Amino acid sequence: MTFDLAIIGGGPAGYTAAEKAAKMRKNVILFENSHLGGVCLNEGCIPTKTLLYSSKVYQNSLNGKKYAVLSDNVTFNYEKVVARKNKVVRKLSAGIRAKMRENQITVVEGEATPEMNGDTIVVRCGESVFSAEHLLLCTGSSTVLPPIKGLSPDMVWTSREALETKTLPISVVLIGGGVIGMEFAALFSAFGVDVCVVEMASEILPGFDSEIAAMLRAEYAKKGVRFHLGAKVTEIAGKTVIFSDENGQNSVDAEQILVCVGRKPNFEIAQQLGLEFLDKKLKLNAQMQTSVKTIYAAGDITGVSLLAHTAIREAEVAVNAMFGIPDEMDYSAIPSVVYTDPEVASVGKTEADFINEGRICTVYKKPMTYSGRFVAENEGFDGLCKLIADEKGVLAGAQLIGNPASEIISVAAMAIQSRMSVQQFQKIIFPHPSVSEIFKETSV
Repeated sequence: MTFDLAIIGGGPAGYTAAEKAAKMRKNVILFENSHLGGVCLNEGCIPTKTLLYSSKVYQNSLNGKKYAVLSDNVTFNYEKVVARKNKVVRKLSAGIRAKMRENQITVVEGEATPEMNGDTIVVRCGESVFSAEHLLLCTGSSTVLPPIKGLSPDMVWTSREALETKTLPISVVLIGGGVIGMEFAALFSAFGVDVCVVEMASEILPGFDSEIAAMLRAEYAKKGVRFHLGAKVTEIAGKTVIFSDENGQNSVDAEQILVCVGRKPNFEIAQQLGLEFLDKKLKLNAQMQTSVKTIYAAGDITGVSLLAHTAIREAEVAVNAMFGIPDEMDYSAIPSVVYTDPEVASVGKTEADFINEGRICTVYKKPMTYSGRFVAENEGFDGLCKLIADEKGVLAGAQLIGNPASEIISVAAMAIQSRMSVQQFQKIIFPHPSVSEIFKETSV
């Protein structure tokens, strides 16, 4: 059984590559050792956003009086909230399986082990052996459990357990205030859980604009979330998290401890194949090609941007490249979103990036309330929009806090990708009234 392309991993990169190659009339086989859809669909992006939407609906109902809508005795059933999440995941998973069938893609469940036999790629899975002309590694990433004294996988939650629970804890300590940590802080606090965030960096959301991160932290502090910044966790003793900060040693207790310090690429198969690494990352060119000309990689394994939408584009580039269509990966305009309430979104460079590079930039910023639509729909929060232009006046970055940042950040991403100047960006006609008009207001 010989295929044009063998893919290991059925997450966003894997199933996107499979469908694209099949539509190019290539014979494709896809190996997945868990569930189609990968971490994103089964224990990441989709489950968290489904739960967060329920929490947002609940909070909107509680606070309806802000909009002159009176609602009494608002409550929720968290077990049913989780059941709805599971239904959404099943529906989307079924959609991916249907796409694989429609495109006549061979899907094999199990642990795949590839090896090189001369110029031919051989993949073993169980008792079966397959061969392919090209191999695409989409092996994803795994949750990081830091080497903290007393930390045991049986004693703490990772995002997987937090998404599976049908019963909310009374209190939770989140170790890590990055994107994952803040989304869980938003979820649990919205449903009345006492939340404390312990973050080693000096501000939450490391890598995001610090001014906007501080605004988000202030909003959640108003909602009762407690924060310990610049705090290094040194030990976990039962239900107690012990950490050191500028005030010395401190501790916080909670019914549940949730570790959210990030994810790491799954390099095992790449290492077994003897692929080259550079600076602890898989060595790849702009076409997603590894040091072996017939082996490509896409998704979290690249270690560049552990985001599903990045993985999808990397997969497209890889398939185009391996079958002779000119293409290359550009990471300059990858949007990042934090699905809290209010939402945070960022694309391109931040002001801090320019400072660290010793470069000059121009910063434009306005409260989101300069948008009439935003004022109509977001009572009691001003928000912020920042645009960053480089030395030549070319738009290089955008950062937002305020709903619906996740839906409008793509406008800035397209402008940055197209290397538009601020003056050119100003000439775009936005619909009125729309929150996206904030870009025009900010760039003036």
